[in-house]
Amino acid sequence: MSKVDIEETLKLITHGVYVIAVKNGELENAFTAAWAMQVSFNPVLICFSINPEHYSYHLLEAGKVCTINVLSKQQMDIAQHFGTPGLKDKMDCYEWRAATTGAPALTDAVGFLDCKLSHFCDAGDHKLAVCEVVDAAINRKAEVMLYSDTGDMDGSSELYDSE
Repeated sequence: MSKVDIEETLKLITHGVYVIAVKNGELENAFTAAWAMQVSFNPVLICFSINPEHYSYHLLEAGKVCTINVLSKQQMDIAQHFGTPGLKDKMDCYEWRAATTGAPALTDAVGFLDCKLSHFCDAGDHKLAVCEVVDAAINRKAEVMLYSDTGDMDGSSELYDSE
């Protein structure tokens, strides 16, 4: 199987695009995630991957709260913004409200899940953050953005070994 085959086949696995917003005290940050997945009904647990070398990981580890904000197909600019590392004042470009946990929730998102961190699991070069959902809201109805809609926005094609 070629690098292109792996890339293209993985894009067939349907999952959305999300902005994960984290908070520790007064410090906040957010990043674009390629997937989130429900892993339990009782309690309601959801997980996503996060790079342990990124600033957001350290805020989540210390603050233990986050929101998973669902993006629509029309919000590629938001996905790109929060997928760009190193931006100063990253949070200032969009409107936020405090969720029940105090984590920032993106006002323009289709909806969000408000979560408390349960634990991390090792997963290659990332960690899986397993979170308990404590609240949720749907802000509006819209067709959600799928990871396959983003093309190579995240630069993932560079991550696959060449033949």
